[in-house]
Amino acid sequence: MIEPKSFTHPARLHALVEGHVQGVGFRYFVLNRAQELNLTGWVRNTAEGDVEVVAEGEREVLDVLLEALHQGPRSSYVTRVRENWEPHLGEFRIFDVRSSF
Repeated sequence: MIEPKSFTHPARLHALVEGHVQGVGFRYFVLNRAQELNLTGWVRNTAEGDVEVVAEGEREVLDVLLEALHQGPRSSYVTRVRENWEPHLGEFRIFDVRSSF
């Protein structure tokens, strides 16, 4: 008997988090959550005062990260998360914090 293949849905989430999200540990909050979820990609502050996130992994796991972006750490106040779903490119090996844009 042939075992059914487990279907995976790799994807890329490109998100821009708006609100009071800089100077409150938001990037490290994202870093820790992404590492817990075994995602790859990066997070950085933008010049406009937002936080930009690019993460790759299984779509279902990325949805967990997306929910965390809406919540943020206690000292933050998220007013909006702009999300864009893109094809998984597999270009990252780890998840890290990048220099501000």
